[in-house]
Amino acid sequence: MSYKTHSNHRTRRRRGFTLVETLIAMAIMAIGLLGAAALMSQMSISSNDSRYMSVEALLASEKLEDLNHYPNGDPNVTVPAGTIVGSLAADAAPLTIAGRQVAYSDTVQISSGAGSIEEVTAGTNAGGVATYTSITHKPDGTIVSVTTPSTAAPAQTSDMLLFKRRWTIEKDQPVNNVLRITVRVLLINGTRNQTTTFQTSMVRPAPQP
Repeated sequence: MSYKTHSNHRTRRRRGFTLVETLIAMAIMAIGLLGAAALMSQMSISSNDSRYMSVEALLASEKLEDLNHYPNGDPNVTVPAGTIVGSLAADAAPLTIAGRQVAYSDTVQISSGAGSIEEVTAGTNAGGVATYTSITHKPDGTIVSVTTPSTAAPAQTSDMLLFKRRWTIEKDQPVNNVLRITVRVLLINGTRNQTTTFQTSMVRPAPQP
C-alpha cells in the first residue's frame, strides 16, 4: 500500500515537470520566431534601401553626364553672376541666361511594375508661361517627349517611385578655372515612407575669359 502511494506521487511529479518543460520550450521557440521575423523585416528594409540607392546613383550619374555634354559657355553650365547657381536643399528658381530658361532641378518617376521611366522638368516657354516637359522611356525603347503649359506637375501613377534631382554649378571650385557640378538625388516616396539620398560631384574646365 505504501509503495503504490509513493509511486503515484513520483508519477505526478514527473507529469508536472513535463508540462513546465513544454511551456519553457514553447516560450523559447516563440522568442526565436519573433527574433527571426524582426530580422527578416530588417533585411527587407535594407534590401529596399540598397535598391533605392542604386537607382539614385544611376540617376545622378545620368544627370552629370548630361551636364558634362554641354560645351563651355552653354547656359546650362554657366554661372552668370557670383560663384554658384542652383541649390541642393530646395528647388531653385529657373534662371534666364542668354535668353534661355535654365532649370536646376527635375523629377524622375520610375514604374516599379511596367518598367517605364519618366523624367519631368519644370520650366517656362518663350511666352513666359510655366510648363512641364515629360520624357518617357518605355521598355520597348520608345522615347516620348511632351511639353504642356501647366502650373502643377503631372499626376503620379500609383506604381511609380518618385525621385527628385537637384544640382548646383560652382565656379572656381575647388580650384580656379574649373566648374564643380554636384547632383543630389532624393527618393520622395518609398516603402514605409523610407527616404534615401545620394550625392555626387564632378569637375570640368571652366570657359576662359
